[in-house]
Amino acid sequence: MSAEEDIKQKLAGRFPFLQDKITVKRDRRIFLDVGIDNFKEVLQFALKELNFTFLCTVTGLDDRDRFSLMYQLDQGSGIMLNIRTSILRDDPVVDSITPIFPNADIYERELVDLFGIKVKGLPKGERYPLPDDWPAGQYPLRKDFKIEDLDKKENI
Repeated sequence: MSAEEDIKQKLAGRFPFLQDKITVKRDRRIFLDVGIDNFKEVLQFALKELNFTFLCTVTGLDDRDRFSLMYQLDQGSGIMLNIRTSILRDDPVVDSITPIFPNADIYERELVDLFGIKVKGLPKGERYPLPDDWPAGQYPLRKDFKIEDLDKKENI
């Protein structure tokens, strides 16, 4: 059995609801979809039991009615685990994972600045990557963002 299949079996064994939501797309690339309610538990299992100790990146995507969040983890063996979850666009709130992966703070600041997602528990710090005078309420990676609206908004 390949290492990827072994990881897939361990995930499905611990979380039966993931059985049909885990795919090995190619060598060293595992993808899984998990609901936001089970996300942190799966993330902690990946860290503690499967040794995915490094958070490579967090990517946001505007799916019109939802935001998808992809957390890419590395095991040090070259195998990448991509955990995708989603949140409602009307109430875009997610818990910070900085207590689990301290380096997540820069990625979570991007979610705040670029998508307007509220990240509960994100440590205080500078905004990133937008400048301090970027207009409030303007999120450039949302599909409904229009550059011409920048002139209509008051600066922060």
